[in-house]
Amino acid sequence: MTEHLSAVSLHAWVTIWTVVIFATAGDILIAAAMRRLGDLDDIRTKSGLGGAIKAVVSSPFLGAGIGCMAISFFALLYALSAADLSLIAPATASLTYIATSAGARLFLKERVDKRRWIAALFVCAGVALLTQ
Repeated sequence: MTEHLSAVSLHAWVTIWTVVIFATAGDILIAAAMRRLGDLDDIRTKSGLGGAIKAVVSSPFLGAGIGCMAISFFALLYALSAADLSLIAPATASLTYIATSAGARLFLKERVDKRRWIAALFVCAGVALLTQ
């Protein structure tokens, strides 16, 4: 019985981390795409609405980000079929928050202040309490 519970637990955590990794990658790629494009109002003013749509749709970073978000979504569906919502929802949301803050700092060179890191530590503590 214990082996079955640990296997389910491992299975749930693998799917949770899959959701977190792909959601974080998707957020970072989409943010990078939008930063590369610049202000959409400026693009719309110069090229019209069609030009703005074309600029957004033709961005490879945006396409990759959307692909990552789709994988994250289907991994979330899979996770929900394997474990309780009361574990999956808070764990994926909180761990994605932490991973996105770290990713924004590392890849987008955003300034992440002490308050966000302290909040991330509290989130980690909350997720640890969920697993007990």
